[in-house]
Amino acid sequence: MTEDVRIPPLREDEWNDAQRAMLQYAYQKGGFYNVIGTLARHEEASARLGQVGAHVLGPTSTLPPRDRELLILRTAWLCGAEYEWAQHVQIGRKAGLREDEIQHCRRGPDDPDWPAFDAWLIRAADELHADQRIGDVTWAALAERYDTLQLMDVVFAVGQYTLVAMALKSFGTPLDEGLAGF
Repeated sequence: MTEDVRIPPLREDEWNDAQRAMLQYAYQKGGFYNVIGTLARHEEASARLGQVGAHVLGPTSTLPPRDRELLILRTAWLCGAEYEWAQHVQIGRKAGLREDEIQHCRRGPDDPDWPAFDAWLIRAADELHADQRIGDVTWAALAERYDTLQLMDVVFAVGQYTLVAMALKSFGTPLDEGLAGF
């Protein structure tokens, strides 16, 4: 990450009681990540962002995890969000993405190696990034496979990770140890 750290992740000696409860929960769920430590500085916003994030990544999302990760990786690439990319390369692998599919997220929807539906997902992320709207043709293509809630979750996934990209890049959140950026 080339940006300077503007808002560093909280150190354990800085935690207040509410932050301690939130951050200890994060440790129990899989470890301390700089994104969590940084966002925890703003307790109210972090709690609310966490609710949306928990939906997008959790069991209430209607998207298959693999599809969700294609959307997030493409969004991270479009936003130039190195932290988000690094984290979701790992998450994408766990969701079933192959290395070549992860790398295709850099190329866009016209890459001939995409299966048709994956290309429509990537195009949806591109359209949301460029126009803040999925175009009619792309919407219709996605609607051939997705129901209404899944179509909504496409927008929520790209929107959530666009917001996260803006925050992490503006705050200069450093990559977690052991992660590779772009």
